[in-house]
Amino acid sequence: MKIGFIGLGNMAKAMIGGMLQKEIVSVGDLIGSAKSEKTLEAMRKLYGIETSAHNRDVAEAADILILAVKPQFFQEVIEEIADAVSADTLVISIAAGKTIAWIEQAFHKEIKLVRCMPNTPALVGEGCTGVCINGRVSQEETQMSLKLMESFGRASLVPESLIDAVGAVSGSSPAYVFMFIEAMADAAVAAGMPRALAYEFAAQAVCGSAKLLLESGKHPGELKDMVCSPGGTTIQGVRILEERGMRGAVMDALAAVVEQSRKL
Repeated sequence: MKIGFIGLGNMAKAMIGGMLQKEIVSVGDLIGSAKSEKTLEAMRKLYGIETSAHNRDVAEAADILILAVKPQFFQEVIEEIADAVSADTLVISIAAGKTIAWIEQAFHKEIKLVRCMPNTPALVGEGCTGVCINGRVSQEETQMSLKLMESFGRASLVPESLIDAVGAVSGSSPAYVFMFIEAMADAAVAAGMPRALAYEFAAQAVCGSAKLLLESGKHPGELKDMVCSPGGTTIQGVRILEERGMRGAVMDALAAVVEQSRKL
């Protein structure tokens, strides 16, 4: 099985690293293309994979073809490779805003298509990916797609109608989490803590809290209540966040992401 990547940016790098680390594929199973010779050389040095400056080379060689270029380049890339993609090739897209119907139309022929929405924590093996498929993808191919996405985090099969919500709650939200961490660190610095230590404490608190939620299976409200002792300090912070509209602000932010995603 040959897996080809068109585009070798950060997300492709994360995916390739995860696949190799989990031993789902070997180095000889991978091939990738990029416009920049510097990028190609970097990937050869980092992972030892086969590379090409020509997207058609990858499209012709791949049994599973992963389109990892930015959405604005999709039309150009698909026009270049469409006739090199066979009916048996499983095409996987990770582009935001490009629907299954749009991609199928761009190819001007029937293809097996998987649309995925990964996020940047994939770079450290903690990604969260929504996966949706068209009607020509078999159950075996669906399971293979999930297995590939799970090599760098969690992955779940979702209907395409939810893919914009996936993008909001996992794709864009790391930016808001980083803002939250930065704000907490700023407060710790204001209280006298050195900056580097403040980032470490704030980031680990977020990391540990997320892990506790996932592994305990408890409702986030229940976990919040566990921290809020009667007459204690934490409940005062919760009061301020509620007064300042934290929940509403977060919900409005994600709603704006969903709206923008549907316009792409």
